[in-house]
Amino acid sequence: MAERSFAEEVKKLRLGAGEEFSGEGILAITKALLQCGVGYVGGYQGAPISHLMDVLADAQDILGELGVHFEASASEATATAMLAASVHYPIRGAATFKSTVGTNVASDALANLASGGVTGGALIICGEDYGEGSSIMQERSHAFAMKSQVWLLDPRPNLPSIVKAVEDGFELSEASNTPVIMEVRIRCCHVHGQFIAKDNKRPAMTVADALSAPRRDTGRIVLPPASFLHEKEKVEKRWPAAVDFIRRNKINEFFGAENGSVGIVMQGGMYNAVIRALQRIGLADNFGDTQIPLYVLNAVYPLVDDEFLDFCEGKDAVLVVEEGQPNYIEQAFAAMLHKAGRDTKLVGKEFLPMAGEYTGQVMLDGLGAFLRAEAPHMLPAAVRAPNKAGNGHEIPDLSRVVPGRPPGFCTGCPERPIFAATKLVEQELGKHHIASDIGCHLFSIMPPFELGATTMGYGLGPASASAFNSPDAKKRSISFVGDGGFWHNGLTSSIGNAVFNRNDGVIVVVDNFYSAATGGQDILSSRATNRSKSTKHPITEAVKGMGVKWVRHIDRTYDVSKMQATLREALTTEEKGPKVIVASSECMLNRQRRERPLLDKAIKGGETVVKPRFGVDEDICTGDHACMRLSGCPSLSVKSLDDPLRDDPVAHIDQSCVGCGNCGEVADAAVLCPSFYRADTVHNPGGWDRLLDRIRRKAIGLLQRFRESRRLTFADA
Repeated sequence: MAERSFAEEVKKLRLGAGEEFSGEGILAITKALLQCGVGYVGGYQGAPISHLMDVLADAQDILGELGVHFEASASEATATAMLAASVHYPIRGAATFKSTVGTNVASDALANLASGGVTGGALIICGEDYGEGSSIMQERSHAFAMKSQVWLLDPRPNLPSIVKAVEDGFELSEASNTPVIMEVRIRCCHVHGQFIAKDNKRPAMTVADALSAPRRDTGRIVLPPASFLHEKEKVEKRWPAAVDFIRRNKINEFFGAENGSVGIVMQGGMYNAVIRALQRIGLADNFGDTQIPLYVLNAVYPLVDDEFLDFCEGKDAVLVVEEGQPNYIEQAFAAMLHKAGRDTKLVGKEFLPMAGEYTGQVMLDGLGAFLRAEAPHMLPAAVRAPNKAGNGHEIPDLSRVVPGRPPGFCTGCPERPIFAATKLVEQELGKHHIASDIGCHLFSIMPPFELGATTMGYGLGPASASAFNSPDAKKRSISFVGDGGFWHNGLTSSIGNAVFNRNDGVIVVVDNFYSAATGGQDILSSRATNRSKSTKHPITEAVKGMGVKWVRHIDRTYDVSKMQATLREALTTEEKGPKVIVASSECMLNRQRRERPLLDKAIKGGETVVKPRFGVDEDICTGDHACMRLSGCPSLSVKSLDDPLRDDPVAHIDQSCVGCGNCGEVADAAVLCPSFYRADTVHNPGGWDRLLDRIRRKAIGLLQRFRESRRLTFADA
């Protein structure tokens, strides 16, 4: 189950010609694919493009009517290799994945796809991110486009431009026989707007049609000497064809006055931020009319030399707004000016940050600095200095006031007890080298656990510990891999590698039943029934099939004592070879999404429903907070008492508790204190429940009165 249902959004995919589509950017891309007659779509989910995958997964009926094949790919490499269907057949195909993490994984398939070239249009939708909110390294996919000679689009962030970019991408791919990447940042994916829809198109040739009439062309297969000819073809035919298409179809756009002493060149995705900064400076209006000439690159690779040189004609200085590092576009433009013998001054990173996201304030400061340096006569007299709010109050440095909030596990997360058990085992056996992996479980590197030394890639946690397989070692390494990473890359690269090399380390597979970090999508080992996918394939069976002999399965990770004992056994057993522990419990977010509506319905229907809640007895809690250091649950906090004899705040469980019981389990396993208790809230209690409640209250009252009678008191003298 994904993080949400897209039943309403799916209805919009049926809109026909002339009707208005309203929604967010990534949904507009989904609709545009169907309007372009796409024949098949694959991809690997990940922000900010996950919704495209989730919507298509919910739209199986519409896709079936159109003859479109859709599948959630095992990895980005799988998704890119899937585009091989467009090599020999005139079928339009699309793949989607997240930014550089996707292009890194897909690079081998991407290089081979680009070498042989395509007959049908092949479009890769890549969710790019450079800011602090990015969940992975902030490198650029631009480098892969340059390396493999794949064309790169970067549309303006509004729905009509985004939809047009999908159409242009397919046509550009077909005109130049080259795959095309369309990069969309998070602001583009989630921008809201409208566009006038077109009818969905059934592909002229479906994948079923292609299977009925197989084709092959030896010249398109990547094998020497054909592969050498492919590289010649890229430079001599495909590149000129792409440049001609971009120029002829006016993919790039010009705004503002034709003449001016300065100009701004930008990636299409930067347009909204640039025009907003110019509005704030007073050089553009709310409709986008600007006094500064703008050259908007909706196609950022390849660049069109004569377009840029024409734009620079008569200008003293041009600013290149290029988000990300290295500044490939700025370097290319500088080379063009140098070769043409032009004296136009080209600037970019002098006024804008070398790396990171170009937010509204960053853009305002950068453009303001550029104009003050190169065209001060154009600035209105009232334009304010950077980061000054006129006569307003000084904004304090919030980093010194607001405490930091490092990322952490959700309330009730079943992965937290795994790392609590790891900490407890290390208290017994000493520190171990721990290799982490990408996924929710990577939050173990943060307080309170502070476990893990490296993370090398999705599914590569155990592989990144393989160098520590020394026969002289006195301790074993510990490595973690999630169930998503396990199926993505880990089964062969980590588990198979460990078996083949007789690695003696301990591997913990964190199984939360979903690809949880990307939105809760089903995977091979998910326990849910999926109408279009095959699930319920146990990880333990796959591990044994790879040759692992020592395998343990814990089907309830909240049992901290059992988790601790299993880890201890794995680290101390005399048996050689990889030790694999599969630690399973359902992702609490997905569990709550599934169970809460059912419980609410049952309560409203008058059914008896019992909800567990946990609390801390303030009279017993000592206030040493050891429970928090081994749990870290957001619902577990501190509370100051009114008792003047007790200065230290005690532990407290707030209303966000989901009743997982981890705090009590940790307290029991670590022999911390008996202050945790469980209380069941009974909704719509029946007669038996009410009778039990009366008996309990009487018994508790009796015990309380007995305790009071034995308490030492001081009578008045």
